[in-house]
Amino acid sequence: MGWFLLACILYLACAILIVAEVFIPSGGLISVLAVVCVIGGVIACFHINAFVGFLGIIAAMIMIPGALYLTYKFLPKTRFGKNVTLEPPLRQDGDAVPDTLNLKEMIGETGIVISPLRPEGMCNFSGQRLECVAENGYVDKNKKVKVIKIESTQVTVRLIEDIS
Repeated sequence: MGWFLLACILYLACAILIVAEVFIPSGGLISVLAVVCVIGGVIACFHINAFVGFLGIIAAMIMIPGALYLTYKFLPKTRFGKNVTLEPPLRQDGDAVPDTLNLKEMIGETGIVISPLRPEGMCNFSGQRLECVAENGYVDKNKKVKVIKIESTQVTVRLIEDIS
């Protein structure tokens, strides 16, 4: 029973380390420790007998992707997960869904920055809100900008003057 308990502990440690690797930057050290744990667990299973050893290999092949799947599926819904993950930007009524054909016509148009460009943010062009990228770094809110380039759906703007 000692080898079986050791194998279970090592597999559990491997699963915990895999989850930790998602959140703790370690340069792969935690992954190496997880691999050592799973190899140790398989060796412990083979000490029981060959059949249990092969079952241990199959369990490891199911456990590792399963642990990653469960981490990415359920952890963002927990209190801890909500604190450590970023939320997607909220869209408001009036936000434009970029259409490449209509965007090409916007080159040269002027608008007002409605959320700071760092270098990406929202701008208002005659009532149409678009996500834009600043040509040079940071642009404060309420500054006047001009569309200078369109690449695919990325709108690049240049600061032209203060509105204050």
